[in-house]
Amino acid sequence: MKIKAATEIGIEAQHIKLGGQSTQPEVISALESLNNDPEVHGIILQLPLDTSCTVDEDLCTNTILPSKDVDGLTELSSARLTRGVLDSSHTPCTPKGCLRLIKSTGVKLEGSKAVVIGRSKIVGSPMRDLLLAENCTVTTCHSRTVDLSAETRTADILVVGAGKARLVTGDMVKPGAVVIDCGINYGEEKNGKRELIGDVDYASVSKVAGFITPVPGGVGPMTVAMLMENTVKCAEKQTAVSNSWDLSYLPLKRINPVPSDSEIALAQTPNKIRNIARGIGIPEDKLELYGDYKAKIKLELLDSRQSTKQGNYVLVCGITPTPLGEGKSTTTIGLSQSLSAHLNKQTIACIRQPSMGPTFGIKGGAAGGGYSQVMPMDEFNMHLTGDIHAIATAHNLVAAALDTRIFHEATQSDEALFKRLCPPEKPLPPIMLRRLQKLGIAGKTPEELSPEERVRFARLNIDPTTIMWNRVLDMNDRFLRKVTVGQSATEKGMVRETKWDITVASEIMAVLALATDLSDLKSRIGRIVVANSVDNVPVTVDDLGVTGACTALMREALKPTLMQTLEGSPVLVHAGPFANIAHGNSSIIADRMALKLVGSEGYVCTEAGFGADIGGEKFFDIKCRYSGLKPSAAVLVCTVRALKMHGGGPKVTPGGGLAPEYKEENLTLLCEGLCHLTKQIANVTQFGTPCVVAVNRFHTDTDKELEMVREHALKNGAFDAQIAENWEKGGEGAMELARAVVKACKSPSNFKFLYDLEQPLISKMNIIVQKIYGGEEVVVPEEIAEKISNLEKQGYGGLPICMAKTHLSLSCDVTKKGVPTDFKVPIQDVRLSAGAGFVYPLAGTISTMPGLPTRPAFYNIDVDTDTGDITGLF
Repeated sequence: MKIKAATEIGIEAQHIKLGGQSTQPEVISALESLNNDPEVHGIILQLPLDTSCTVDEDLCTNTILPSKDVDGLTELSSARLTRGVLDSSHTPCTPKGCLRLIKSTGVKLEGSKAVVIGRSKIVGSPMRDLLLAENCTVTTCHSRTVDLSAETRTADILVVGAGKARLVTGDMVKPGAVVIDCGINYGEEKNGKRELIGDVDYASVSKVAGFITPVPGGVGPMTVAMLMENTVKCAEKQTAVSNSWDLSYLPLKRINPVPSDSEIALAQTPNKIRNIARGIGIPEDKLELYGDYKAKIKLELLDSRQSTKQGNYVLVCGITPTPLGEGKSTTTIGLSQSLSAHLNKQTIACIRQPSMGPTFGIKGGAAGGGYSQVMPMDEFNMHLTGDIHAIATAHNLVAAALDTRIFHEATQSDEALFKRLCPPEKPLPPIMLRRLQKLGIAGKTPEELSPEERVRFARLNIDPTTIMWNRVLDMNDRFLRKVTVGQSATEKGMVRETKWDITVASEIMAVLALATDLSDLKSRIGRIVVANSVDNVPVTVDDLGVTGACTALMREALKPTLMQTLEGSPVLVHAGPFANIAHGNSSIIADRMALKLVGSEGYVCTEAGFGADIGGEKFFDIKCRYSGLKPSAAVLVCTVRALKMHGGGPKVTPGGGLAPEYKEENLTLLCEGLCHLTKQIANVTQFGTPCVVAVNRFHTDTDKELEMVREHALKNGAFDAQIAENWEKGGEGAMELARAVVKACKSPSNFKFLYDLEQPLISKMNIIVQKIYGGEEVVVPEEIAEKISNLEKQGYGGLPICMAKTHLSLSCDVTKKGVPTDFKVPIQDVRLSAGAGFVYPLAGTISTMPGLPTRPAFYNIDVDTDTGDITGLF
């Protein structure tokens, strides 16, 4: 009846049948799975349980979440009813239906005498509570009641649920009374059917009562109707809850002058991450805790949120910075704190995971700064949840497989090589079958392959001079920039020069950031090209047979990490690709997940590396192209300091201190550099995205300088421009910026890409140079032009371009500040990231293994052995 009624009115109902041998843990596990499924709004545990095992029915019933308890039988639901908290979606269905029937008669309930026969938790007890709530005078009768007839004859309303056939007869009922029969009893079998009999003798009572319910056809259908109503109300309430957060934001205890980032972080006590998750609607079974303050989110959350409308998508990028950085991450965090904790907008910040190389080198921590940070800052900057380690291991596994394959092919005959790759007693694994399919070989077992096919299958014939896969390490180590491998005698003279990159420069990191799910991750890893064969055929990770193993290593890394800001607003940390040889953005998965979590009226602030000419352009042309997401607005972070540099100010060197021009008011120098801000605003708006300028205030900036920048931005294409003081004041310092972002997201947006993928590779490079950098064209030497032509012949011409150039100038010359003109961009090399899905031309020397300075940051990093706290990170 329940399934039929649900189907008739459009409720999707499912009958989950557990086996007759089901144990208590199995029943509870099934219920918990339904509790955690956001698509399930109501749960009924059909009682009594039909199992041969010992099962505690009360324990199982109370496993159901009160918010999904459409039968109203959990202890919490019963307690609420007893206390008069009449939440209709938690009222047991039979008593609720009975009350609805009583009210339909039109009799006055207040002051009426009501008698309830039965005290079960399903009917009698909740019926009593409901009638009391209607101000009836209620008497509860049961099997031990003396002279039952004396009680029932006084009743204006009589509800019978004793479980005894024809218990109440006509002489026991007050004339004109309302009689509700909840009983279901089986009479004698007649013509193969058993008669259903109520607790009331219908024939005699119907002659006395003013109103009476029949059996069957009375209370039963109403019970089912109330169950449907409860389910609908539960769905409405759960939908309302899923669209509203319940977070306890953290007040800041600000100190002036602002202490170090480490001191600020250690002074703030974070919320438990499970509370953050619960507050933003992440079910517990979609969460994997890594201690108290960070957790990974399972990808199944995205599947369960497919119908949820996405929120506003805000990019945070910057102008071309000084080598010291201009506080882009700090602004991203401050803006999200302001939107969430101060403007009450559901907001998530999406940022990249920092590499430990810069952390121990010269840059220091990367959690933001001042009162706009991610916390715990020490965990954020160290191992976090191990994603970078997973990338390094997967990357180095490919490197080992590559060198090993070259070694074995060089030292074995064709037949020996094939037999070792394909032992006759073992079936070919799927990855080998994929290679056979790629080669167009019809056979599926070693015995089916001809001698010629065996050679084609077994020999990759890798040309060592074309190897483009180095090894990686997540640390700055300049002495690994060029190394020699294969020097052991066991490698039989197969010596070659190679180098190490820092882990975040790995293509697997870029793959992680651009993958949309586990299947896509696996496909992208398999497509990575590590070298060419002697016949100029690309050799992939799939050809090496290591795709599945790499995916196994990367499986957990595909899940974003949930953390929080100093003010307790949520942050998703995921991936950390370079912003020059890669696209320099956090992951598509994290952004998609955040957009679903914030809901249609919420905001996601995602950050792009370096300036709008590098990370910003790649966000639009690469990340948005693969994700299908369209930005609502962009925030362009600038500083007075950087604009003075672009106006011709003295050179800025890390660790060298700032010249007086940067510490004192200098409107002339600032005015000369404003042209750079104009250009970067244009770089954002030509993608059809509203641009809000955030002027990140430093304590050396004067009001006149800040206002000059703001007014210039407003006159030169910015949707709005506001001073940001979030480093000093947290979210409170970015209130006007946050309001401007809200307005910008409501304005018309006409997002478009810079170029079409069908255009030739060099044409796409020229478009970026001309429209973004302001240069004339690329200069491509003949040997590089041949490489580009070869990439197009190999089928990679339709990929987007990821220009690798310096982040310190719009041109490829670090000495040219402001807005250089009449320059060309020389392409020194062109490389392929087939797995990530882009071609990256090198417009200059790009270091993929930073070095340590004379005085690295590790001198300051220590552990307080009394508290266990990490100190000195920044």
